[in-house]
This record gives sequence, structure tokens and C-alpha cells, in this order.
Amino acid sequence: MHHKTALFLSQTADGHERMRRISSMLDVSVLLAGIARFDQAVLEREFDLVVLDINGVSSSQVEHVETILADSSTPILFVVTESLMSDLHLPMRPVSDFVNSQAVDVEFAARMRHLLWPGEETGDEDVIKIAELSVNLATYQVRVDDKPIDLTYMEYSLLAFMVTHPGRAYTREALLRRVWGFEYCGGSRTVDVHVRRIRAKLGAQASSHIETVRGVGYLFKL
Repeated sequence: MHHKTALFLSQTADGHERMRRISSMLDVSVLLAGIARFDQAVLEREFDLVVLDINGVSSSQVEHVETILADSSTPILFVVTESLMSDLHLPMRPVSDFVNSQAVDVEFAARMRHLLWPGEETGDEDVIKIAELSVNLATYQVRVDDKPIDLTYMEYSLLAFMVTHPGRAYTREALLRRVWGFEYCGGSRTVDVHVRRIRAKLGAQASSHIETVRGVGYLFKL
């Protein structure tokens, strides 16, 4: 894989700070900008990827970005809140994909890698194996003893976060912030429900890696 450049368009400071973290995980240089700077940015230089956070962006602005890139080879990654997913229509051109705004950083990076290095996006570093459990961060697939496990998006997101942060206990409130997002208004019992469902789907042996820490929350042990 060789070095790439990306343009990240977001109206929020939180989005820019997150992209700084994610770009450090990839061999990519990122220009951070608001949607109003899109035209100027693409005139000044070429990018290998445009990441567009549609939160706070009008539909006409989204269409403008799609139109400008329609005749180029630059793909678009849309950052979408769960509430807007049902209204999202990915364009045929340019090549595009989307990521949930609440996805953990490793999944966000995997989506970027898929568009930046097509055909090379799944490497050894994307697949985490712990005994009989395998989590593919690039394809969102989970297997136990090489058998696929059907998880919901949030079940997968919670498991992926725990797998990539082993050996540390997280409170339910911390997991809500890190996996569901700061804007999530549900109670901490949501975490308990999802952990219970994940354990049931993984089976007794694989689920034993998820440990309940009394009075704290949960810990993923290797």
C-alpha cells in the first residue's frame, strides 16, 4: 500500500478531531475542511478519497459534491447518522460507501481503507483472532470455529470495540459513549442487553472472553 491523500468535509469540530485520530491509523494525509471549502480544495489538489459527513449538510450540497466527482475516479465515503440511513442513496458514480457516524474508529478506518486500496483492503491486521473467535474489521464479519455469527450492527460494534480494547474494564456509561455515541440518550441497561445477546450468539466458549466486572462494567480478556 502506498501513501494516499483524503479530503474530510465536516461541519463539526468533533468530526475533525476524530479524523485526526483515524488518519494516524492509516498511511494517509487528510485535509480537514467545512463543506463550503469543497470547490476550492478540489481545484487546488487531487485527492484519493473524499469523506463527507452529511450531518448538518443540505441535500443540495451533497448533490453538488457528487456531481463534481461524478467524472473522476475519486470515491466518496459518506458519514451518516443512524436516523438518516433510510434516506441515504449512494450514487452509481463515483464509487461510494457509507459508515455509521457511531462506528468505532477501527471500523471507520477499515471503510476508508476499502476505498483507498480496493482489492487490498483486507489484510492480516484487519482480522482479529482470539482462540475460536474471529472478527474481521474490514468486512464486519464474525466467526466462531469458522462458522459465521449473525450479529446486528450495534452488537457487532460493541463486540468490535471490546475486541480491539482488551484487558481493560469499561463502565456501561463509557461503552455507551464509545460505541453508541455521545448523543445516545438510552440507559446503561442497553449495554447489558447487547452483551447478553452477543454472549448467546457466540456460545459458551467464545463468550467466556467477555467478563462482567462487578460494580464496574465489562472487560474483554484474551
